[in-house]
Amino acid sequence: MAAFDYDDKVFVSVDHVGTDDAGVAPLTGHYHQRGDLVWGEITGGTVRRGSLAGTCDAEGVVRFAYLEVLTDGTIVVGECVSRPERLPDGRIRLRENWRRHGPRRDSGVSVIEEAAPTLVGPRKGGRHV
Repeated sequence: MAAFDYDDKVFVSVDHVGTDDAGVAPLTGHYHQRGDLVWGEITGGTVRRGSLAGTCDAEGVVRFAYLEVLTDGTIVVGECVSRPERLPDGRIRLRENWRRHGPRRDSGVSVIEEAAPTLVGPRKGGRHV
């Protein structure tokens, strides 16, 4: 069994906790995994729609390429190496070394964390308690 499983995990930028003052949702990635293949959908922040695809090694390091359409219509592409660590509560934090190609060439480090599970109380009479 792999040390890290990314299937059906949602990751959120640690720079954003909720929607900002303008009502913009945080940058969010919904990941999927089958064997060493990892892919995902990206939305929020300045990203209208994005996707990523890559592979994961035995230590949980994910290497992927990404493509994003930004809110201003710009298309950006790049690559990323994400190194995982386990948070005290069991969630995954990814430290991402990314490099963007093309006219908006750039590079940097971002940190994303697995979103905390939504706590839903027991149902009584069709309502959450």
